[in-house]
Amino acid sequence: MNNFINVRVKDVRVITPVIREFTFEPTESKLPTYSAGSHIQVHIPLEERSLRNAYSLVGDPAQCDTYRIAVRLQSPTRGGSAYMHSEVKVGDMLRLTKPANLFPIHSQGRHHVLIAGGIGITPFLSYIEHLLAQHASFELHYAYRKGLTDAYLDHLQGRLGNKLNLYESLERPLDVATILRDRPLGCHLYTCGPERLINSVQEQASNIGWPSGRIHWEAFSSAEAGQPFSVKLARGGQILEVKGDESLLEALEAQGFEIPNMCRGGVCGQCVTRFLDGDVDHRDNFLTSIERSGSLMPCVSRGCGNSLVIDL
Repeated sequence: MNNFINVRVKDVRVITPVIREFTFEPTESKLPTYSAGSHIQVHIPLEERSLRNAYSLVGDPAQCDTYRIAVRLQSPTRGGSAYMHSEVKVGDMLRLTKPANLFPIHSQGRHHVLIAGGIGITPFLSYIEHLLAQHASFELHYAYRKGLTDAYLDHLQGRLGNKLNLYESLERPLDVATILRDRPLGCHLYTCGPERLINSVQEQASNIGWPSGRIHWEAFSSAEAGQPFSVKLARGGQILEVKGDESLLEALEAQGFEIPNMCRGGVCGQCVTRFLDGDVDHRDNFLTSIERSGSLMPCVSRGCGNSLVIDL
């Protein structure tokens, strides 16, 4: 299965001291279309291994002649964001996956409340263009650190007017409870940003009485490091050694296995894999407790203790 698109870096732009925007153009045929909220994975060829990092597309979905993403330099980093910031230049060739959407706009919503924190603004940039084109009812609440994570602030102010509510972290903290209180039926809530923001929005929305089907969130997080472990492939008999800073999914891909995946962060369920023996440190936000007795998400979960045996 080859789901990659070859692209050329058309432009690199500094947005803030820690955020850079990359524009990609096709090298062959036209780029596939995408919907608001879509993301791509960028194949990042490090010396010791390859990574696939997921990034939201920040352009107008109605204009697909190029793709744009914004990358925050992470610290600590496994190397992906550092590579994008220090190595990728105009004219370079990269490989991307085709767009996928785990964070779509719910068209039946009568009003849309968007809450973003820092680099979590990225999926909402495509939302905004779509919602404006549809003359939809919406508002954006954007929390940031001035001079550091205030990406696209001028653009947002120019596009949104009184639909935009700003919260500079030191001067005006985001008050989630006030934002969510007394909302009409048919209102949908979307949030993207740091884990603590997403957790706060989910918790407070639930406490106020928001139906779970109207609370939507997205977070791109790479697999956290852990102890190295061994995994045995039951069908072929191979034994793989998974490094502490490597995910099981990455170890399998390095051996040529094509495991379906979309988020690489334990939320979409695409890479679910059966295991036959061993103990698992489950780190996903997808499987139920019953499902975890025989399945794992190799993008984030790890073996612990004795050798893990998976059904591959």
